[in-house]
Amino acid sequence: MGSFKDIEEAREHFKKDRFATTSGMVLDELGEDYAVTSVVLNENHQNAYGGIMGGAIFTLADLAFAALCNNLHQPTVAQQVSINYLGAPKGEKMIARAYIKKDGKRTCTINVDVTDDTGRDIAQFVGSGFKL
Repeated sequence: MGSFKDIEEAREHFKKDRFATTSGMVLDELGEDYAVTSVVLNENHQNAYGGIMGGAIFTLADLAFAALCNNLHQPTVAQQVSINYLGAPKGEKMIARAYIKKDGKRTCTINVDVTDDTGRDIAQFVGSGFKL
């Protein structure tokens, strides 16, 4: 069992992540070794050219990363993260799927794949969490 007793407790905890939640990002699923977050895209996520801002993509991946890290060990903070942008979203929704690459004594490594609802690859995020 993870740090959270259930997904509702995790959702309540991450309501305090105001940037993500006010941007419409939600925690859809949380297991012992994975997390899924999503966001329905709208004009608030667009950049000056009408595309989806990189920061919106990063934030969605970061929320999935945070949910999984903190379900492994609470509290855990990001130690280092990187993201590769692979393509622009074409659908109406983005989905981030986080999974454990390594769960060590003091650190964890989480991979997050971001896609849209058409199945298009949007980004690949890799994060290292430091367990406090």
